[in-house]
Amino acid sequence: MTSSVWGNEKTEYFNILTPDRVIEAVEILGLRATGRVMQLGSMENRVYQVEIENENAAHISENFKIIKFYRPGRWSKDQIQDEHDFLFDLILNDIDVIAPDKFQGQSVFTNSDGLLYCLFPKKGGRACDEWNDELLSQMGRLLARVHNIGLQKKSEHRLNLDIGTFGETNLEMILKSKYMIPEYRSEYEKACLEIFKISRPFFKNINYQRIHGDCHHGNILVNNGPFLIDFDDMSMGPRVQDIWMIIPGRDEEAIKNRNILLDAYESMTEFNDRELLLIEPLRALRIIHFSAWIGHRFEDKAFQNIFTTFSTHQYWENEIHYLKDQINQINMSSNQTHWN
Repeated sequence: MTSSVWGNEKTEYFNILTPDRVIEAVEILGLRATGRVMQLGSMENRVYQVEIENENAAHISENFKIIKFYRPGRWSKDQIQDEHDFLFDLILNDIDVIAPDKFQGQSVFTNSDGLLYCLFPKKGGRACDEWNDELLSQMGRLLARVHNIGLQKKSEHRLNLDIGTFGETNLEMILKSKYMIPEYRSEYEKACLEIFKISRPFFKNINYQRIHGDCHHGNILVNNGPFLIDFDDMSMGPRVQDIWMIIPGRDEEAIKNRNILLDAYESMTEFNDRELLLIEPLRALRIIHFSAWIGHRFEDKAFQNIFTTFSTHQYWENEIHYLKDQINQINMSSNQTHWN
């Protein structure tokens, strides 16, 4: 298993990926494209909707495929296969997710330019804009089932969501980055190291298993009930990572909603309440990871267009402020319990 969330080689970009290359990748699998290609939103990878010829289509959605090209150098083929295997396991257990199509028993392919890619069926759903009690309960039961299946096997190639991988490795990269303004380096490093130090006890004796890993609202759609999409950041981690990202707030309303979700979750499986103490450490790791992600991709024009303040004084001042606030939040959590 690679020790870095960013892979073992320098990532490249998608300048060589043209509509002709997209159609070629679809047709090499035995499908026939009409020539209509539409790019879909994705920062990390490249995703397209491709219309195909399908005389037997029972629904209009069956006339389309979603093709996903993985960013070169990010995940190995084995790591991508771990993602797909988790999805296949969920489908086999009647859990509503979108698994990639298989062709001759395979789901990960390589195009003529060496890009790894896969095809997904098209499935509709609306954005989960607002939670109500019934939807929260449905989400809690769904997530419990996902985690129960995730526990059944280990991912041999995906990363552990821990301080070493998502904290220390990212910090090392940030400090070496040309986008870190030198006058902020020391204070930023000090805040991160303090977070790592005070967070370690929270990770003691916590079970790690396959989880979605990036369970924010944008990766939840609703069609009759909620379902999860985009398992690209699947990792070996604590169950609470998925739970806190669904309900990320700290206020009274967020706590109420999280309790509704957890009540439904625990009707399907056990949950270790001690994992709730990991919410603020995991939030801190995500803040650090986000800066490392932008820095690692910032040569990509798409990132420059979106993150316009990155590498400015304003950006690093804000990041240090957020990290110091996390130190306070983690210390508050620590004061609420006793470590043996």
